[in-house]
Amino acid sequence: MPAEDTRYWERRHAADDSLDAVGWTGLGRSFNRWMYAVRRAVFSRAVRATVHPGPGTRVLDIGSGTGFYLDAWRALGAGHVEGSDLAETAAERLRRSHPGLPIHQLDLGGDRNELPDGPFDAVSAMDMLFHIMDEDAYARAIGNLAVLVRPGGHVVLSENLLREGRRHVGPAQISRSEDEILGLLRANGLEPVRRDPMFVLLNGPVDSDNPLLKAWWGGLTRVVSFRDQLGNVLGAVLHPVELLAVRLARRGPSSKLLVCRRTGA
Repeated sequence: MPAEDTRYWERRHAADDSLDAVGWTGLGRSFNRWMYAVRRAVFSRAVRATVHPGPGTRVLDIGSGTGFYLDAWRALGAGHVEGSDLAETAAERLRRSHPGLPIHQLDLGGDRNELPDGPFDAVSAMDMLFHIMDEDAYARAIGNLAVLVRPGGHVVLSENLLREGRRHVGPAQISRSEDEILGLLRANGLEPVRRDPMFVLLNGPVDSDNPLLKAWWGGLTRVVSFRDQLGNVLGAVLHPVELLAVRLARRGPSSKLLVCRRTGA
């Protein structure tokens, strides 16, 4: 990954050790916690239905950040969990907060020779692929995901999967099209077997031109960024509504969770 991208994440992790470091900047700690509570519910439901983690399951989480998905995998029963992050600051902090878990400093879009020893039964790459701005690095990252997981194993990832085109979202995020992403996954032997919307109301509608959704998100962000306590109250009120919405929505206007099965030898 280009050095400026690495420096961006080093700065964020050095400035904050909460979910704000990996969540939506400016929305406050409380609202970000509620957003992550929705992520955890969607992730847990999809993993239980496809991966079926147990004591013998070997997992690698990529872009572990504050350790949110490390904890989620262990809560789901995975017996051997390893973590990683691009930022040295985050990797060192994870080693302190999760003693006994192997933690790697890893650039997923980098050299294949620097990958951790695999293969793994499952690899997760949550909310990190759309932060890879360089196209060659993005293609290498998808290929490296396939290398890291055993045939028959699963890759669990989140992406925005736009209906068409691509959009730059801020200085360190690019949303690519569904056709482009699925094409890369399948070219590397990763066949999608499950898709779930991760959000409907509690994230930016990057995959929608609906003016009502855009107005809703704009108003919500202004309110929750004004005071952290407001974010906590609104998050608590909207959390059960969002959990129902992600179950009912067929696509969703925001990020999606994909579970892919590794095919071939």
